[in-house]
Amino acid sequence: MAMTCIGIGSNLGDREGHCREAIARMEQADCRILKVSTFFETNPWGLSDQPLFLNGALTMATSMPPAALFSLLKAIEKAMGRQETVRWGPRVIDLDILLYDDLILHSALLTIPHPCLHERRFALQPLAEIAPDARHPVFDKTVRELLEGVQ
Repeated sequence: MAMTCIGIGSNLGDREGHCREAIARMEQADCRILKVSTFFETNPWGLSDQPLFLNGALTMATSMPPAALFSLLKAIEKAMGRQETVRWGPRVIDLDILLYDDLILHSALLTIPHPCLHERRFALQPLAEIAPDARHPVFDKTVRELLEGVQ
């Protein structure tokens, strides 16, 4: 089983309800949720003129390979009503693979670890709560160390 870290966010409607529904949908698939962080209200990143986000993270074990997990997360987003609009725009739900074991992957479909994880407090803060010693395989730093370096 692979140990994975998933980022969760929402800034439309019942933000916490959407995040919890996404977690329940992951549990119904081949995902064993291990820990779920507190949800934090955060400012939007990349496009500031939109509602505040509620962000969290979870750790889970899965036998799905990365591409299948990515497809599952995108299917959950779509089933929950996420529509592609402007980049970094408002969304009902956003699910991102942050870490997948110690895998480093660059493909046309997917980059693991998430390419902006080390820059995003909204992803690092909840992840540091549940997996502070998880190691970023590119930078060889823990999540805690990455969080300390983010403004």
